[in-house]
Amino acid sequence: MKKLFFIGGCLSVLLTMLAFNNQKMTNLQIIKSTYEGKTSEENGKNLAKYVAEDISWTEAKGFPYAGTYIGLESVTKNVFSRLGSEWVDYKFTPEDYVASEDKVVAYGTYTGTYKLTGKSFVARVAHVWKLKEGKITSFEQFVDSKMVADATQ
Repeated sequence: MKKLFFIGGCLSVLLTMLAFNNQKMTNLQIIKSTYEGKTSEENGKNLAKYVAEDISWTEAKGFPYAGTYIGLESVTKNVFSRLGSEWVDYKFTPEDYVASEDKVVAYGTYTGTYKLTGKSFVARVAHVWKLKEGKITSFEQFVDSKMVADATQ
């Protein structure tokens, strides 16, 4: 009887673990995962894992990399590669998130130092993400671009 109880208990724990591991992540959890890696490489992997093939990525007017880019390859080339090569310690620190159905807004602060000028900045920012069926379909940045642009001059 004790063996049967032990086996039943183990089976129950295993089934609970499997069910938890197979649960679909919420849109909020997906977006949080793009910011919460220990390194920017981890964040990039999390983004790549959930991004739609034809993602539309918009950087704000006045921002050094302003424009709309389609697809992760274009975003990586025109935004992430430049952020990584032109800035020291460029980062977004999320303060909070607001989620509603297919949209998640992350807001917080950008900081960094532009390599060519040695100037640093702090700017408030919001990111608006849209998702469909667990895939990120669009990103739009809202930022005090003047603060960032001033650091580049």
